[in-house]
Amino acid sequence: MKYVLLLRGINVGTSIRISMKELKTWLEELGLSNVETYLNSGNALFESESVKIDLIQLIEDTIYQKCKQRIPILIKTAPEMLSIAKAIPDDWRNDKTQQTYVAFLFEDIANENFLDDLPIKKQYLEIKHVHEVLIWNIKKENYNKSRITKLVSHSSYRKMTTRNVNTTRKLADMCRDL
Repeated sequence: MKYVLLLRGINVGTSIRISMKELKTWLEELGLSNVETYLNSGNALFESESVKIDLIQLIEDTIYQKCKQRIPILIKTAPEMLSIAKAIPDDWRNDKTQQTYVAFLFEDIANENFLDDLPIKKQYLEIKHVHEVLIWNIKKENYNKSRITKLVSHSSYRKMTTRNVNTTRKLADMCRDL
């Protein structure tokens, strides 16, 4: 099975630093095959015969042994990643007029009711809940009105990891190539 690994909160600001070269080595040492990393934000692709739940525990424990800190991770199968990318409208992108992001949700908040608790003004953005992710698109002129920046202070923020639309689409493309 092909998988995408998403680490939460590494290599940003004063957070824990993990080089992608190290991460690749650690994953290969676990017996995962065809390991590739993408960007420096904690994205990796690999193949394994193990199931997700076992892989999550194995990878989280390995990262803890190496870094002495717990790093939350999410794992998506290649079909899940392709389905997520397909759910993003083609005209949603990052450019001079708009921003599009994908928030991958951890299991305890990965439901549609979660949207009601967010401190955002939904009338100023388009937002979709699909495949345990939130996908949102904001026109630049509505960015501040949407209050999307309030999301980082919400209790659920620690239970998601966010990627921009370009990264999400690239990871899905890479799933096709594994």
